[in-house]
Amino acid sequence: MVYVKNTKTNLDAIFSIFKGVAWVNCSYFFPNKPIQRNEAPPDIESYRKRKLKDGYRACPEAYFQKLEVRKYALNTARTYIAMFEKFINYYNERDLIDIGEDEIRKYLQHLIREKRSDSYLNQTINSIKFYYEVVLQMPSRFYDIERPMKREKLPEVISKEDVKAMIASVYNIKHRCILALLYSAGLRRSELINLKITDIDSKRQLISVRNGKGGKDRFTLLSASILSDLRNYYKMYKPKEFLFEGATGGTYSSTSIVRIVDRAAKKAGIRRKVTPHMLRHSFATHLLEAGTDLRHIQVLLGHNSSKTTEIYTHVAINSFKNIKNLLD
Repeated sequence: MVYVKNTKTNLDAIFSIFKGVAWVNCSYFFPNKPIQRNEAPPDIESYRKRKLKDGYRACPEAYFQKLEVRKYALNTARTYIAMFEKFINYYNERDLIDIGEDEIRKYLQHLIREKRSDSYLNQTINSIKFYYEVVLQMPSRFYDIERPMKREKLPEVISKEDVKAMIASVYNIKHRCILALLYSAGLRRSELINLKITDIDSKRQLISVRNGKGGKDRFTLLSASILSDLRNYYKMYKPKEFLFEGATGGTYSSTSIVRIVDRAAKKAGIRRKVTPHMLRHSFATHLLEAGTDLRHIQVLLGHNSSKTTEIYTHVAINSFKNIKNLLD
């Protein structure tokens, strides 16, 4: 028996020789990635228990198990399951192991003809790669598939006056606290609904955000101006674990937060569609306009890269204040 030394050169040669001919299980060549231990696995049991239509092909059990073992965020897990099931039902009669790169390209072309967004295409590719490369531990077989260019979309923001008008238009103290925290702390919707009572530090005026995007923990600001409302809300609603709880306990509904923001914007006379994430964008933009260092904003938002935070320089009005208009 002849053994080949485990080097990058040899691995590249093996993958090149067998590409399109045979599968190479590369799980023994690479160390397993560490699994995050600080967060619970996604609750995807409902996908196992659901009733399926005749002929509908569900994700393999191994797909569910790997999502749980890897402790993927619930939203990511749901997206992967939905995208992958659409893919495998497109090739309903084919064994998954036999589906090749050409067929995946054809499926992506089908999605393009359906005018699916670039984000949708990228998520589809990721869900497919997850099965073959993570679940089956096959080599990276789909890197040759061209991904759509990701458009740099500028964040949408509203003025400070509009934010204040939205908060002032709401009389329900729970809804008012939700609006104020989304904006004043720069929270994502998922971060807000997962806030626990113990995450509020009124003495230091800080909010502890646990298991944010990417499983990261961070601190963000607690505005002194909303402490009174928060205390009154706590006395009135008496939440047990989460700061904002549903009618029967547990986390508050994510869609309810969307509706609260939308209604407040309409009551404040704002004609644009306002979303919870726009309040986060407005938080970052207004801090930048007030002279806050970009690095501090990056930390408050929980961005990995400063490049992500730098996009707010494109919408901050103080970037244009010193430019004289040609008609003036």
